[in-house]
Amino acid sequence: MLIFRWLETLGRYLMLMGRSLSRPERMRMFLKRYVKEMSQLGIDSIGIVLLISFFIGAVICIQIKLNVQSPWMPHWVSGYVTREIMLLEFSSSIMCLILAGKVGSNIASELGTMRVTQQIDALEIMGINSAGYLILPKILGLITIMPFLVIFSAATGILGAYATAYIGHIITPTDLTAGIQHEFTPWFMWMSIVKSLFFAFIISSVSSFFGYTVNGGSVEVGKASTDAVVSSSVLILFSDVFLTQILS
Repeated sequence: MLIFRWLETLGRYLMLMGRSLSRPERMRMFLKRYVKEMSQLGIDSIGIVLLISFFIGAVICIQIKLNVQSPWMPHWVSGYVTREIMLLEFSSSIMCLILAGKVGSNIASELGTMRVTQQIDALEIMGINSAGYLILPKILGLITIMPFLVIFSAATGILGAYATAYIGHIITPTDLTAGIQHEFTPWFMWMSIVKSLFFAFIISSVSSFFGYTVNGGSVEVGKASTDAVVSSSVLILFSDVFLTQILS
């Protein structure tokens, strides 16, 4: 039955995480891989984060100004709504969904290729905890860099909104600034960061599980990459509902 297959997968995932989250055997080697994974998974993703956030911030501001705002509303509503959407949902949840496609497929395909080429088996033969050696740096690296991506995303979205004010003349910069500053709640930024930490763990751990447990050849590596992205995205959406309820 489907539910038993899900429970079996959950059990295998928890067992793998138990092996992965153990204390590193060689701290110097672990730190080296940790820095490498931070660069590969996080820093290399800054470009796409900034690009998407800039245009999404601009589009949100334009849509609110043209299709929602009316003469009965204050002029600063567009800036206020843009700030709230970027902080509460886009910079954490939607951005992590986008990164699940880029980062998740990268992790799953890398570990899957190592599995089918027997590189993981070679590590096990040498007496190395392959799960801790390969997976833990990815998890901690992505968790470390994700809050910075969230902050960059929110700031760039606001810059996109200002681009509509200065270049597109959709809204005046004064009204936009008034809306962005109106009743700002610092906790919303912290809530976005806290949510992103959970999402970073989901992306890295789930993608690592699907890549690490590949059986077969190159076809299975592609399937594992797809399963990793789909599963990570679904879990992010489910957890977003509960985290928003708890943190709000």
